[in-house]
Amino acid sequence: MIRLKNVNKYFYKDDPREVHALCDINLTVENGEFTLFNGPSGCGKTTLLNAIGALDSIDSGKIYLDETEITTLSEQARTELRLTQMGFVFQSYNLIPVLSVEENISFIMRLRGFSDKEISERVLEISSLLEIDNKLKLLPNELSGGQQQRVAVARAVAAKPKIILADEPTANLDSKNSQILMDMMRELNKKEGMSILFASHDNLIMDGASRVIELKDGVLVDDYKK
Repeated sequence: MIRLKNVNKYFYKDDPREVHALCDINLTVENGEFTLFNGPSGCGKTTLLNAIGALDSIDSGKIYLDETEITTLSEQARTELRLTQMGFVFQSYNLIPVLSVEENISFIMRLRGFSDKEISERVLEISSLLEIDNKLKLLPNELSGGQQQRVAVARAVAAKPKIILADEPTANLDSKNSQILMDMMRELNKKEGMSILFASHDNLIMDGASRVIELKDGVLVDDYKK
């Protein structure tokens, strides 16, 4: 479970350019949710996602992952939390270009000390589900954009984190590949039971999400389940 209590985030605080990026956000996300943070550019959705993912600090308020208050953790503890509890998917893929698809997918698992047998079985399981099991020996630059994003998703979920945070994952994909990716992530959500949180204004993600949280100028203006 993720809980946010009176979360505030500023950019250029105490400066004429000051932006109140997150305004007293109160929010609970239950385990296993498939949730979209939606709103126009600059509304605060990526800032909110980064705060939950312990990538950015906040100026006031509290954020909890289960019973752990992540806002008070040291940087080392936050790094450990991201490694063990979270998976990240970015619009630019962020694959390691010199590693094969198989090596990219297994990267987090190796950092966490999984055995070779566990890694081999999990890579095959996830790559088959995402239909990239015939690409495992290729390098990222030998793949299409849609295939690269599937590899990024596979890497994010391989170590079975509690939560996946996806920032505009379909931004660089055409509508067909966006739909394919969303269908696959929905299947992962059902099969793996992990929470998946998106920041996006893509209508395909809105159609597929089970919960939509609307933001405008840093304010949570709507929150509904479908």
